[in-house]
Amino acid sequence: MEVLTELLAFWQNQAGKLGHQTLQHIGLTAASLLLAVLVGVPLGLLLTRRPRLAPAVLGFTGILQTIPSIALLGFLIPVLGIGPQPAIFALFLYSLLPIVRNTLAGVQGVSPAVVEAARGLGLTDGQVLRRVELPLALPVLFAGIRTATVINVGVATLAAYIAAGGLGEFIFGGIALNNPAMILAGAIPAAALALAFDAALARLQRLSARRLTRVGGFLLVLLPLLAGLYLLPRATGKLLAGFSPEFVGRADGLPGLQTKYGLRPLPSVILSPALVYEAARHRDVDVIDGYSTDGRIKAYDLRVLRDDRGLFRPTLPRPWCARRCWRPTPSCARCWKSSPAASTTR
Repeated sequence: MEVLTELLAFWQNQAGKLGHQTLQHIGLTAASLLLAVLVGVPLGLLLTRRPRLAPAVLGFTGILQTIPSIALLGFLIPVLGIGPQPAIFALFLYSLLPIVRNTLAGVQGVSPAVVEAARGLGLTDGQVLRRVELPLALPVLFAGIRTATVINVGVATLAAYIAAGGLGEFIFGGIALNNPAMILAGAIPAAALALAFDAALARLQRLSARRLTRVGGFLLVLLPLLAGLYLLPRATGKLLAGFSPEFVGRADGLPGLQTKYGLRPLPSVILSPALVYEAARHRDVDVIDGYSTDGRIKAYDLRVLRDDRGLFRPTLPRPWCARRCWRPTPSCARCWKSSPAASTTR
């Protein structure tokens, strides 16, 4: 009950940010799905005419599905950098298999008698495909698009780790801060989006072939518009910051920095802690959070900003040890107690 109260309060306080992240999430999903439809459907139709290529193509797209999402994003960062480009491309690759496979299966599932009747009426092979096979295959094809959509909504949460935004920002921020309400604040809307898209496409899938053809054309127009949601105006400035989820969520992090120095909302993106230094090194962002003793600061020729208002207090490394670990060895206990930086906990 306490978590539910915290969740509702969090949604109320972060309503604007939640709405923006939801639009980003829809934009990422729609952009990748549009690319997958534009590539996957023609590829599936090609395989219906070149069946010998089908095992190789389906095997390759199947291999793409087995690559862990984080690993795939890691492979793409050196090539495409950080931001929406690698996220959209990764989601596009994950969408190919269900769309290509269902396109092929749908066309192959058309009754041979219907195809022969169409050819008997004098239709060319291309006309048979456009007027007979493809319309009859649309329900199966839509099932593939439906599967790809649900997959993309779920995987798109990982885009937050590479500064692509979306509902994953709340999820990873909650993980970093051990805040269940914050995790649910991103996870529940993401699940709701997946269910809503699945239900909408399932309803369309039950339409007649003629109406489904019109709906397919409408979706090809709608997807670019939904993808454009990602490009909605956001805060702009001379500098772009890249912060870890923990720094953004902690009161003594970004909120404290803005309050102490009277800063306006700083244009920023969320990054995995492992990527903030690399992003600064490659000039994808201008400001990052980190530790002043980190060796990468000198190695990457970065500069530490001086905290002249004393927001961030100097800290010393402090080893912690449970009492049960050193009680059996009194000599180690005396040495441990003599260390000024040592602490114990029960």
